[in-house]
Amino acid sequence: MKLASLPKPQPTPLPHRSEEQSFSGSDALILSLLAEGVDTIFGYPGGAIMPIYDALFHYSESIKHILVRHEQGAIHAAQGYARVSGKAGIVFATSGPGATNLVTGLADAMIDSTPLVCITGQVASHLLGTDAFQEIDVMNITVPVTKWNIQVTRAEDMANAVAKAFYIAKSGRPGPVLIDVTKDAQFAKTKFHYHPCKSISTYQPEPVVNMTAIEDAALLINAAKKPYILAGQGIILANATNELIAFAEKGNIPVASTLLGLSGFPHDHPLYVGYLGMHGNYGPNKNTNDCDLLLAIGMRFDDRVTGDVTRYAKQAKIIHIDIDRSEINKIIKVDVPLHANAKKALPLLTERIQHAERIEWLGSFKEYSEEEHEKIISKTCLNSSGEIKMAEVVFALNEFTGGDAIVVTDVGQHQMVTSRYFHYKNPRTNVTSGGLGTMGFALPAAMGAKIGAPKKQVIAIIGDGGFQMTLQELGTISQYNIPVKIVVLNNEFLGMVRQWQQMFFEGRYSFTEMNNPDFVKLNQAYGITAMKVTERHELTTALKDMLEHEGPYFLEVKVEKEENVFPMIPTGAAVSDMILEYKSK
Repeated sequence: MKLASLPKPQPTPLPHRSEEQSFSGSDALILSLLAEGVDTIFGYPGGAIMPIYDALFHYSESIKHILVRHEQGAIHAAQGYARVSGKAGIVFATSGPGATNLVTGLADAMIDSTPLVCITGQVASHLLGTDAFQEIDVMNITVPVTKWNIQVTRAEDMANAVAKAFYIAKSGRPGPVLIDVTKDAQFAKTKFHYHPCKSISTYQPEPVVNMTAIEDAALLINAAKKPYILAGQGIILANATNELIAFAEKGNIPVASTLLGLSGFPHDHPLYVGYLGMHGNYGPNKNTNDCDLLLAIGMRFDDRVTGDVTRYAKQAKIIHIDIDRSEINKIIKVDVPLHANAKKALPLLTERIQHAERIEWLGSFKEYSEEEHEKIISKTCLNSSGEIKMAEVVFALNEFTGGDAIVVTDVGQHQMVTSRYFHYKNPRTNVTSGGLGTMGFALPAAMGAKIGAPKKQVIAIIGDGGFQMTLQELGTISQYNIPVKIVVLNNEFLGMVRQWQQMFFEGRYSFTEMNNPDFVKLNQAYGITAMKVTERHELTTALKDMLEHEGPYFLEVKVEKEENVFPMIPTGAAVSDMILEYKSK
C-alpha cells in the first residue's frame, strides 16, 4: 500500500510587528542577520539550534540556507564565500559535536584572516555545566581559534551580540567570531531593536598612520638601489591592489606574492616577479637575500616564506606595513615598523617616493626566471612524453581561462603547482588554506566560492587525498546544482608527504600510498557528470568539455605517481639555498 505524501509546509512571512511587540530570541537573530545584509547561510540543523532553524523557515525567501553534509563542510564553504565576496561567511551548527566539528575551520579562518560569524546552539542555561546531552564548553574550546566569542543566555542580548560579532569579524584584520546561544534564549521573548555596531571602546581596529614612519620609509625607498616588495593577503583584504600597482610603478619596484597574497597583484604586470615560499619561483626567493630594501606589505613572515630566519635578508633594511601590530617585529626585526592599513599607507608613500630605472636589478629576476624555465618549467608544463604531470594540467587551465577564473586549492603538491602555474589577474580569485594547511578544504570552499561569486568560473583543484576528506559535500553540490568544476590530480599518494619521505627520510614511503575508489562512479552516483583522463592526448578536450559544461563537473586526471615539485627550499635552509632539482645520495 502506498501512503499518500504529506503536503509540504510553505514558508509564511511573519506578521508585521511594531516595536512594542515581542519577538523570540530566534527571530531576533534572523532579523539581525537580515539587517546585516546576510543572503546565505551554510549549516546543519540539530536539537539545540532547532528553534533558530524554525525561525529561519519563515524567512527562506530572504535568506538562502545551504544544507551541507558535515559541519566542517559548512565552515569551509563559508570561508570560500567570504574570500571571494569580501562579506562575512555565516555558519549554523548545533551543540556538542556540531560545534566541535567547526573547530578546524575556525582555526583555518583565524590564521588566514577570514571573516566568519558562526552561530551554535547550546543546551538551556540551567543545564550548563551538567554534562547534559550534547553539551560541550564551546566557549573555552574556541577561545584560541576565534577573534571573539560570546555566549548569549538572554533573548534581549541577541541583537547586540550579532552587531558586535559582525563589526569584529570584518574590521581591522578580519577573523572568525562565534555566538553560542542557549536554547532558552532562542525561545524567550524580547523587544527587537537593531543598531549596527560602529565602534567598541576597547577595540581599535583601524590604526592611525604614523607620518614620521611614512617619512622614514620614503627615505629608505629613495636611497635603495635594489628595493623589493613582498605582497601578502593584506593587500587583498584592504582592497589595495590599485594602490599597490601605483606605488610599485612610481618606484619601479619588483613585486612578489606570498601564497595568500596571490591575485593581489596582477601576474601579467611587468613588475610582477613571481611567487614566494618553499616551492615558489626561483628569483623571488634568491633575491630576498640580495636586495638592499625589503618592503613587506600585509604579510606575516611565515616560516614557509622565510626559511631559516637567522639567514633571512640580513643584508637588507626592512619596512613592514601591517594592520595587525602583533605581526610587526614578531619574527623578523624591522627598521621601519608601519602599523597601518595598506590602503591608507601606500598612497602616502607613493606621494613621497622617486622613480628609478633599476635595469640591472629587474634584470636579475629575469635571469633567474630563464634558468627556472629551462630546468623546470620546460620539463613540467611543456612536457610531451611520459605520464601526465600536474603542472601540465594547471598550465592548460590557465591558458583556457586566461587566468580569469576563481581557483580553489586544497593542501599538498597540487596546491604548490597551482600557485606556481596559474596566473591570477584579478583580486579574490585565489582561495586556499594557507597557515593551517587544512586537507579537505577545497571541495566545500569551492561550492561556497561559487555561491559568493555566481558569475565567475570556479575551479577546485584537489589531490586525491584531500578530496576524500570532505567528498560527502558532493551531495550538497548535487542537491543545489552548484556548477563548480572539480579537478582531482590523482597520483595515488599523499604526494607532498611522499616527496619529503623521498628526499629527507631515505625513500621510506611510510603509509602514504593510497588505494582509491572509482572517483567517476562515485560522482555519477551523486548525479554529477564525471570523466577520467589517463592519456595526454585526452587532456585538452576533457578540460574544454569541463569548462563549457553548464552544471557541476568532475574531472579525474591520472598524473605521474612520484612527481616532485621544484624548486624547493629544503627544511631548515635559507631562502637563497633554494634547489632546482633533487639529487639522490
